[in-house]
Amino acid sequence: MIDRRDALKYLAAAAAFAARPALAGEARIDKLILPAKAQGDISARIDFISHALIGTEYRGYTLIGGPHSAEKFVVRDDVFDCVTFCETVLAAAIAADPAAFDATLKTIRYRDGIVNWYERNHYFFEWSQHNIENKLCRPIVMAGAVEIQKSVYWHKALGQRHFDMQVIPRAVFMDNVALLKTGDIVGFVTQRPNLDYFHIGFVAFDKGEFMLRHAAKSRGRVVDERMSRFVAQNRVRYVTLLRPQERAVV
Repeated sequence: MIDRRDALKYLAAAAAFAARPALAGEARIDKLILPAKAQGDISARIDFISHALIGTEYRGYTLIGGPHSAEKFVVRDDVFDCVTFCETVLAAAIAADPAAFDATLKTIRYRDGIVNWYERNHYFFEWSQHNIENKLCRPIVMAGAVEIQKSVYWHKALGQRHFDMQVIPRAVFMDNVALLKTGDIVGFVTQRPNLDYFHIGFVAFDKGEFMLRHAAKSRGRVVDERMSRFVAQNRVRYVTLLRPQERAVV
């Protein structure tokens, strides 16, 4: 649990740093990694770090690179999209200390940690698979899960890909809240063609209320939102779940 005085202190620090861009993990993230260690296990660390970042502006397309342009390793904690929010928080929670943060984030964002556009985990299905292989996450499987197939085609340079996905129906997900922990990563599978997911975020609990902590484009910032409201408004059919694991990357 987050001590109220510590939470207020770090939220104040976060607000002060939010006004300026951060192109390296040296602003709020560096100042949150060590205090997070005192919170306990990785679930508590994710809760502490992600809570301190509530209110941060939503902004998409902050990563730099393309099939014909050099990939640059970008770290920002002044703005997030849903994926950069989750991977930044996860890297900060896993890193042994601030010096290990960049290497940890590279391992999460890129296949084998290689900073190259073709090695970036463009699809969240591949992001999940690679971070399971890295032993940074493990899948959460629920009775009632089903298999679906997805064909995706986001960019011609990546070609068409076919994914066999084990997914959890919405009703099964909402009926099994007791199996979840704060910091679990939930991916919302899209029904649109040529895409795999439309959004991701963290599971959170507020006074027993089942919440989604996420960088919300519709709200323009990182927020806590009732999970029931989100899945209803977005007509969620399937989700996948990952549980972050204790492992320091150096």
